[in-house]
Amino acid sequence: MRKLNACVTAAIFILFLVHMIWGIFSMTGLTAGGNKVFSFLAYFMTFLVFVHVLIGCKLTYDTLKAQRLAGVSYFKDNMLFWIRRISGFALLIFMAAHIFVFKGRRENGNFRLNNFDLTALILQILMVLSLLVHVLIGVKPLRLSLGIEDKRDLKTDILIVLSVLLLLSAVAFLVYYIRWQAV
Repeated sequence: MRKLNACVTAAIFILFLVHMIWGIFSMTGLTAGGNKVFSFLAYFMTFLVFVHVLIGCKLTYDTLKAQRLAGVSYFKDNMLFWIRRISGFALLIFMAAHIFVFKGRRENGNFRLNNFDLTALILQILMVLSLLVHVLIGVKPLRLSLGIEDKRDLKTDILIVLSVLLLLSAVAFLVYYIRWQAV
Protein backbone atom coordinates (compact mmCIF):
# COMPACT_ATOMS: atom_id res chain seq x y z
CA MET A 1 0.00 0.00 0.00
CA ARG A 2 2.83 2.42 0.85
CA LYS A 3 4.62 1.64 -2.43
CA LEU A 4 1.41 2.31 -4.40
CA ASN A 5 0.94 5.56 -2.50
CA ALA A 6 4.55 6.53 -3.25
CA CYS A 7 4.02 5.91 -6.98
CA VAL A 8 0.75 7.89 -6.96
CA THR A 9 2.49 10.68 -5.04
CA ALA A 10 5.37 10.79 -7.53
CA ALA A 11 2.86 11.05 -10.41
CA ILE A 12 0.99 13.84 -8.59
CA PHE A 13 4.29 15.64 -8.00
CA ILE A 14 5.23 15.50 -11.69
CA LEU A 15 1.77 16.60 -12.84
CA PHE A 16 1.77 19.31 -10.20
CA LEU A 17 5.08 20.72 -11.48
CA VAL A 18 3.71 20.83 -15.02
CA HIS A 19 0.47 22.40 -13.76
CA MET A 20 2.33 24.97 -11.68
CA ILE A 21 4.71 26.02 -14.46
CA TRP A 22 1.86 26.31 -16.98
CA GLY A 23 -0.18 28.24 -14.40
CA ILE A 24 2.67 30.69 -13.77
CA PHE A 25 2.85 31.41 -17.51
CA SER A 26 -0.94 31.73 -17.77
CA MET A 27 -1.43 33.98 -14.75
CA THR A 28 1.33 36.36 -15.78
CA GLY A 29 -0.18 36.62 -19.28
CA LEU A 30 2.69 34.92 -21.10
CA THR A 31 0.37 32.20 -22.46
CA ALA A 32 -3.38 31.90 -22.94
CA GLY A 33 -5.40 29.96 -20.39
CA GLY A 34 -7.97 27.27 -21.04
CA ASN A 35 -5.74 24.76 -22.85
CA LYS A 36 -7.68 21.48 -23.14
CA VAL A 37 -4.61 19.24 -22.69
CA PHE A 38 -3.57 21.00 -19.50
CA SER A 39 -7.18 20.97 -18.34
CA PHE A 40 -7.30 17.18 -18.81
CA LEU A 41 -3.99 16.81 -16.93
CA ALA A 42 -5.41 18.91 -14.08
CA TYR A 43 -8.47 16.63 -13.86
CA PHE A 44 -6.25 13.55 -13.93
CA MET A 45 -4.07 15.04 -11.18
CA THR A 46 -7.22 15.70 -9.14
CA PHE A 47 -8.20 12.05 -9.58
CA LEU A 48 -4.73 10.97 -8.38
CA VAL A 49 -5.05 13.29 -5.39
CA PHE A 50 -8.34 11.56 -4.55
CA VAL A 51 -6.58 8.16 -4.73
CA HIS A 52 -3.75 9.56 -2.57
CA VAL A 53 -6.30 10.75 0.02
CA LEU A 54 -8.00 7.35 0.12
CA ILE A 55 -4.70 5.55 0.62
CA GLY A 56 -3.68 8.13 3.24
CA CYS A 57 -6.94 7.53 5.11
CA LYS A 58 -6.33 3.78 5.05
CA LEU A 59 -2.76 4.22 6.32
CA THR A 60 -3.97 6.60 9.04
CA TYR A 61 -6.61 4.08 10.09
CA ASP A 62 -3.97 1.34 10.25
CA THR A 63 -1.74 3.57 12.38
CA LEU A 64 -4.56 4.45 14.78
CA LYS A 65 -5.57 0.80 15.02
CA ALA A 66 -1.99 -0.26 15.84
CA GLN A 67 -1.74 2.48 18.46
CA ARG A 68 -5.01 1.39 20.04
CA LEU A 69 -3.90 -2.24 20.15
CA ALA A 70 -0.56 -1.25 21.66
CA GLY A 71 -2.31 0.93 24.22
CA VAL A 72 0.05 3.83 23.55
CA SER A 73 -0.54 6.77 21.22
CA TYR A 74 3.03 7.95 20.55
CA PHE A 75 1.49 11.28 19.52
CA LYS A 76 4.66 13.29 20.13
CA ASP A 77 6.82 10.67 18.42
CA ASN A 78 4.53 10.74 15.37
CA MET A 79 4.28 14.54 15.19
CA LEU A 80 5.51 14.70 11.57
CA PHE A 81 2.96 12.03 10.63
CA TRP A 82 0.16 14.18 12.07
CA ILE A 83 1.49 17.42 10.57
CA ARG A 84 1.52 15.67 7.20
CA ARG A 85 -2.12 14.64 7.70
CA ILE A 86 -3.23 18.09 8.90
CA SER A 87 -1.40 19.94 6.11
CA GLY A 88 -2.89 17.48 3.59
CA PHE A 89 -6.38 18.16 4.91
CA ALA A 90 -5.79 21.93 4.72
CA LEU A 91 -4.44 21.46 1.22
CA LEU A 92 -7.66 19.70 0.17
CA ILE A 93 -9.72 22.65 1.35
CA PHE A 94 -7.51 25.15 -0.47
CA MET A 95 -7.45 22.95 -3.59
CA ALA A 96 -11.25 23.05 -3.68
CA ALA A 97 -11.08 26.86 -3.59
CA HIS A 98 -8.38 26.78 -6.30
CA ILE A 99 -10.54 24.62 -8.56
CA PHE A 100 -13.53 26.90 -8.01
CA VAL A 101 -11.56 30.07 -8.79
CA PHE A 102 -9.78 28.72 -11.87
CA LYS A 103 -12.55 26.50 -13.25
CA GLY A 104 -13.78 29.29 -15.49
CA ARG A 105 -16.30 28.97 -18.30
CA ARG A 106 -16.50 29.30 -22.08
CA GLU A 107 -18.26 32.29 -23.62
CA ASN A 108 -18.50 32.43 -27.42
CA GLY A 109 -15.53 30.08 -27.69
CA ASN A 110 -13.40 32.19 -25.33
CA PHE A 111 -12.21 30.95 -21.93
CA ARG A 112 -13.24 33.25 -19.05
CA LEU A 113 -12.11 32.86 -15.46
CA ASN A 114 -14.12 33.59 -12.34
CA ASN A 115 -13.46 36.84 -10.49
CA PHE A 116 -10.08 36.87 -8.71
CA ASP A 117 -10.55 39.09 -5.66
CA LEU A 118 -8.56 39.54 -2.44
CA THR A 119 -10.23 36.52 -0.82
CA ALA A 120 -9.21 34.32 -3.76
CA LEU A 121 -5.66 35.67 -3.55
CA ILE A 122 -5.41 34.90 0.16
CA LEU A 123 -6.80 31.38 -0.36
CA GLN A 124 -4.27 30.71 -3.14
CA ILE A 125 -1.35 31.94 -1.02
CA LEU A 126 -2.54 29.72 1.85
CA MET A 127 -2.72 26.81 -0.59
CA VAL A 128 0.89 27.44 -1.62
CA LEU A 129 1.97 27.54 2.04
CA SER A 130 0.11 24.37 2.99
CA LEU A 131 1.56 22.63 -0.07
CA LEU A 132 5.05 23.72 0.95
CA VAL A 133 4.56 22.28 4.46
CA HIS A 134 3.06 19.07 3.09
CA VAL A 135 5.91 18.54 0.64
CA LEU A 136 8.66 19.54 3.09
CA ILE A 137 7.48 16.92 5.55
CA GLY A 138 6.63 14.34 2.88
CA VAL A 139 9.80 14.26 0.76
CA LYS A 140 11.81 12.03 3.09
CA PRO A 141 9.09 9.36 3.53
CA LEU A 142 8.45 9.46 -0.24
CA ARG A 143 12.13 8.87 -0.98
CA LEU A 144 12.20 5.99 1.52
CA SER A 145 9.06 4.41 0.01
CA LEU A 146 10.53 4.63 -3.49
CA GLY A 147 13.88 3.30 -2.31
CA ILE A 148 15.72 6.40 -3.48
CA GLU A 149 19.03 6.97 -1.79
CA ASP A 150 22.00 8.87 -3.07
CA LYS A 151 25.36 10.20 -1.99
CA ARG A 152 24.22 13.80 -2.27
CA ASP A 153 21.28 15.18 -0.43
CA LEU A 154 18.58 14.91 -3.10
CA LYS A 155 16.02 16.22 -0.62
CA THR A 156 17.78 19.59 -0.49
CA ASP A 157 17.87 19.84 -4.29
CA ILE A 158 14.18 18.98 -4.59
CA LEU A 159 13.21 21.44 -1.89
CA ILE A 160 15.25 24.28 -3.38
CA VAL A 161 13.68 23.82 -6.82
CA LEU A 162 10.20 23.43 -5.35
CA SER A 163 10.65 26.46 -3.09
CA VAL A 164 11.67 28.62 -6.04
CA LEU A 165 8.69 27.38 -8.08
CA LEU A 166 6.29 27.94 -5.18
CA LEU A 167 7.69 31.43 -4.69
CA LEU A 168 7.15 32.09 -8.39
CA SER A 169 3.60 30.74 -8.02
CA ALA A 170 2.91 33.13 -5.15
CA VAL A 171 4.29 36.01 -7.23
CA ALA A 172 2.20 34.88 -10.22
CA PHE A 173 -0.95 34.84 -8.04
CA LEU A 174 -0.10 38.37 -6.94
CA VAL A 175 0.51 39.52 -10.54
CA TYR A 176 -2.75 37.87 -11.56
CA TYR A 177 -4.58 39.65 -8.73
CA ILE A 178 -3.12 43.00 -9.81
CA ARG A 179 -4.13 42.30 -13.43
CA TRP A 180 -7.71 41.58 -12.28
CA GLN A 181 -7.85 44.78 -10.28
CA ALA A 182 -6.61 46.82 -13.26
CA VAL A 183 -9.49 45.59 -15.45
